[in-house]
Amino acid sequence: MINRTREQVPDGPVGPDLGPVGPDLGPAKPDLGPAVPLPAADGAASVGDGAISVGDLADDVVPGQPQGRGFLLVFWLGWFGGSFASGSIAGAAVPKLFAFIDDASKEYNLSITSVVSGIIAMIITPLFGRLSDRTMSRWGIRRPWLFAGLAVALVGAALLSVADSLPGVLLGLGMGQLGFGAINMVLHALIADQVPKRTRARTAGVLGVGGSIAVLLGVQVIAFLPNDQRWSWFIVPGVIGCAMVLLLAFRLKDIVRTAPAEPMNWKMILSTYWLNPVKYRNFFWAWWCRLLVTMSIVSVTTYLLYYIIDVLGYPKETASGLFAQAVVVFSIGNVVMTILFGWLSDKIGRRKPIVLISCLFSAVGLGMLVFSHDTVTFFVALAVVGAAQGAFISVDIALMTEVLPSINDAGKDLGVVALSYQLSGLLVPVVAIPLLSLGGGGNYQALYVASLVCGVLGGLCVIPIRGVR
Repeated sequence: MINRTREQVPDGPVGPDLGPVGPDLGPAKPDLGPAVPLPAADGAASVGDGAISVGDLADDVVPGQPQGRGFLLVFWLGWFGGSFASGSIAGAAVPKLFAFIDDASKEYNLSITSVVSGIIAMIITPLFGRLSDRTMSRWGIRRPWLFAGLAVALVGAALLSVADSLPGVLLGLGMGQLGFGAINMVLHALIADQVPKRTRARTAGVLGVGGSIAVLLGVQVIAFLPNDQRWSWFIVPGVIGCAMVLLLAFRLKDIVRTAPAEPMNWKMILSTYWLNPVKYRNFFWAWWCRLLVTMSIVSVTTYLLYYIIDVLGYPKETASGLFAQAVVVFSIGNVVMTILFGWLSDKIGRRKPIVLISCLFSAVGLGMLVFSHDTVTFFVALAVVGAAQGAFISVDIALMTEVLPSINDAGKDLGVVALSYQLSGLLVPVVAIPLLSLGGGGNYQALYVASLVCGVLGGLCVIPIRGVR
């Protein structure tokens, strides 16, 4: 059972109009029964075993307790820090490392690590989410996973800092994936735990802006760090990002489980990776929308550095500089549209039209990218794709949290949501290797045509969703 509270809108909003903070905003939804009379740490909200549908919660009600002044800022910093560390390492440092280790095999090596990393993420994220929902600790159901994830992620960064071969990178990146997977699970679960529905798109949009800025700065940092001190490519972003997440871990007033969950068995473990698509049709279609749109974007961003080297003709020693500029161009439209459409979505109460608009513009940008062979066209195409992705992510998380089957299993269900993102990281390299090899190799046009098709199909998947406008 979840003890409901009144609207939890922390003071000190970050970003555009996250809603007023004031006294009593109206009565909370009535309690469905007595709480389990066991103590909870720090006055936290408590969770028992009653199954609460997301639809049972009013727009102004969340299962967690009010966090107090400044929570949104700390939450934003934690989101920023997790994105900065993982984005810098996996998105910039590892591709750059492979270009220096073995330039001729860089695409193959990056594809292998992406597949392995994706498999690890697919296994651990829903499992970690379910275990988090069941965690019995006075620290709460999420905070222990933040602390453990931080420790493991830093070990992964340390291993990567001394890696000089594909096996070494696989070991370090795998360890890092375990740590950042736990962190990412908690960050997404906190949206369902702590953010009321009526401000969820705006809050998710502001968090998405933080993630975009974090990746942007991370790429700049990796480009700035000296090429002869490769250890710094991993240690610097790892330490900075994890320190920000640590602030959230200490600041969070977590939900505390006061009654043990039923014992786990193999059937329950296997169900961690599955939600009945017939019973939960809205979730099914939203999941496929997220998977296909994410595949469309990941296919562009994963090989962006190598596109600059192979198609635009920049040497690897200087390509990271243009790569950093490309990320800036991509991120400007991304950030602006995330803020704009996040606000607009909450204002008009609609998610689906924004998804369709974003996929349409993404297709336009990808079509331009297919035919770009000069820097100017390349930058314009990236700007369009970045703006389209910003519009999508402004409503993506809000849409997914509104089709969750149960708030009591939010961690597990959001782990299944995360599978849609992680599976894209697995499928894209598998599809990219044969596409890139067409016509003698380096066929990025074929890759981007496939990306365009995925984006269009993803947009169409949002049409059958019912109950969310």
